[in-house]
Amino acid sequence: MVKQFGGVKVDHKNKQASIFEVNKVITLPLEEEIKQSYLNYAMSVIVGRALPDAKDGLKPVQRRVLYAMLELGLRHNQAFKKSARIVGETMGKFHPHGDSAIYDTMARMSQDFSMRYPLVDGQGNFGSIDGDPPAAMRYTEARLHSLGEEMLADINEETVEWGPNFDESLVEPLVLPSRIPNLLVNGSTGIAVGMATNMPPHNLGEAIDVCCALLENPDVELGELMTLMPGPDFPTGGIIVGREGIIDSYRTGRGKLTVRGRVDIEDSRKGKQSIIISEIPYMVNKTNFIETIAKCVQNGMIDGISDLRDESDRDGMRIVIELQRDADPNLVLRQLYTRTQLQSTFGVINLAIVDGETRELPLKEMVWVFLDHRRAVVRRRTEFRLRKAEDRAHIIEGLLRALDAIDEVIRIIRGSDNAATARNSLIEALDFTEIQAQAILDMRLQRLTGLEREKLDSEMSQLIMDIERYK
Repeated sequence: MVKQFGGVKVDHKNKQASIFEVNKVITLPLEEEIKQSYLNYAMSVIVGRALPDAKDGLKPVQRRVLYAMLELGLRHNQAFKKSARIVGETMGKFHPHGDSAIYDTMARMSQDFSMRYPLVDGQGNFGSIDGDPPAAMRYTEARLHSLGEEMLADINEETVEWGPNFDESLVEPLVLPSRIPNLLVNGSTGIAVGMATNMPPHNLGEAIDVCCALLENPDVELGELMTLMPGPDFPTGGIIVGREGIIDSYRTGRGKLTVRGRVDIEDSRKGKQSIIISEIPYMVNKTNFIETIAKCVQNGMIDGISDLRDESDRDGMRIVIELQRDADPNLVLRQLYTRTQLQSTFGVINLAIVDGETRELPLKEMVWVFLDHRRAVVRRRTEFRLRKAEDRAHIIEGLLRALDAIDEVIRIIRGSDNAATARNSLIEALDFTEIQAQAILDMRLQRLTGLEREKLDSEMSQLIMDIERYK
């Protein structure tokens, strides 16, 4: 039985599909086509949406938001701009996938409870740890955070690869220069097709120490690195119980971390004791957490609690659990760890994209990918600056030679009918290059003064030193 759907004719008996193109028929098994199409779709989601690049630690939408903000001039020391303007710039030029996805991404990059080091500086209501959503984009404003700006440093000096945007009308960076090991310090979370990533954040200073240690000794042992960076550092704080999960994740790229909130036991004036929670595990919604405690108390799953209050303010988190007079605080704590999110598990999956392929990264390999990227960035930046310095020195050399023979130069220019003739005459008579001859024609008369000659000599000396340094 053969059925035709649009341009595809499917033979159900032989399970074959003939795909008609212009003057061409391709016959292939239906199973192979479905398999290949699904793999293509999966890789599109993996590379284009869900997983970060190991070099800069960013997903494409995050990278596009940051670059769009740079294009708008929203540096950390400049004025804020409406979020709607940033979203429109990103969607119209680089990411035509809906404004809500872009705004949610930008909002998350500004949340200090989501990102260990925010890359966007937000002004207004960008959500809270209680699960409150950000205000509408027409009300909030944003600009680059200073660290977000460091991610983009030197991008205009040919330091990274560029590719066409969705309609090939513009180009966009395929990766950012990234002066900081962003994948390590901010982590990442994403669900792709058939795979997921869940990478914890770390302290920036400790991460830099690890980078320096690997540069000094590429064969450094993992144990020595862990003295510099003992473990993840979550933005909401908390305490990691045990070291086995940390060691596994650093050695293999996978592990399970048991994270507990930070608690203290205080004596109240009424002769009772209270459990004070000042930090909760990463990605735990504070409101839901408090509601869970209340439900457990109501259902008799947790005993010994007489009152529950949220006294959090702008100075920090403070959840007060007041105990009954005869309650054992350690017993109540064990019940809280067992039945609420006061203790949670963070499953580490260090999955990222390395040179277009997905790879699970142990700690040392993750850092090496970043260091190799930075080497390439610095090398390309140096090559760019060397080329610019040599081009400028070539022009300055021509101007200085022209000043030495200024009478002849003026005679040639005055005797020429037009600029093209003057340029050609300078090239033939005084052996200038075309670039030098054009620079001489563009030179203002004030360059003939002695002070201007000194400036050119000084600039030439500096360029010679720069060229030697870049080489």
